Amino acid sequence: MSDLPETLADCAVAVLTTADGRAKTALSHRCAAAWFASRAAGTPMPIGRGTPPDFPARPEKPELLDPRHMPRRRPGSAAGRIALLHAVAHIELNAVDLHWDIVARFCDVKMPLGFYDDWVKSADEESKHFNLVCDVLEELGSHYGALPAHAFMWRAAADTKADFLGRLAVVPMVLEARGLDVTPSMIALFEKAGVDSAVAALKTIYAEEVSHVAYGSKWFHFLCGRDDIDPKDAFHALVRKYFHGALKPPFNEEKRAEAGIPPDFYWPLAEGHPANAPRFGG
Repeated sequence: MSDLPETLADCAVAVLTTADGRAKTALSHRCAAAWFASRAAGTPMPIGRGTPPDFPARPEKPELLDPRHMPRRRPGSAAGRIALLHAVAHIELNAVDLHWDIVARFCDVKMPLGFYDDWVKSADEESKHFNLVCDVLEELGSHYGALPAHAFMWRAAADTKADFLGRLAVVPMVLEARGLDVTPSMIALFEKAGVDSAVAALKTIYAEEVSHVAYGSKWFHFLCGRDDIDPKDAFHALVRKYFHGALKPPFNEEKRAEAGIPPDFYWPLAEGHPANAPRFGG
């Protein structure tokens, strides 16, 4: 591993500036292994200082569209199931970059080494998830890049590039928490279709995403406590500032609670909640 960058921040930037998905995730795995080997040896790799790109390197395909222009999926068909898996692969690749980006972008904020442990582990697992879903796509005769995708997840990263608390609120505690809500129905869809490899991949993703959401909640509360900020009020204000639209129920309350996010964090931000009703008059 001697050919890797010498600091964790530079490792993160190296992943972010690698375009091909398989190459990006292979480098992500190697960087994670180097970090945890250094931790086990009692000589942690220096965190360093990095300059992450505003937008991570991407392959020529898939074509990135505005979410409003994405073709509609019909999950009941074979083509629709492939489109759904393609969307999951795209989300997982974005998640690899999001987790490495938080390592490099906010390293001017003094954080415990456990913070880096959590996000490097998350990036490593998201790399595995991307490859698992790509393997299923290829088994089904397709591949990542065969269909268009959208850049919605990276919009949240761009909006919060100068706001550490905002990043933790919107990416793990909103976007990744949404995965906990929708993945069970995807698993059921592929079970019904008899696509066992997709079921296995999605069950792995579902089991491990709880921890990623929990890391967001843990470090969000850590920063709020350190700065004497009310976490629930801060969460509501930051999501309303950076997330474009209301949160969509139904919510997986059990898994959200397991990840450390109580209902009074997300229900007041939900569609149909009185707090989000239009206000008229002066």
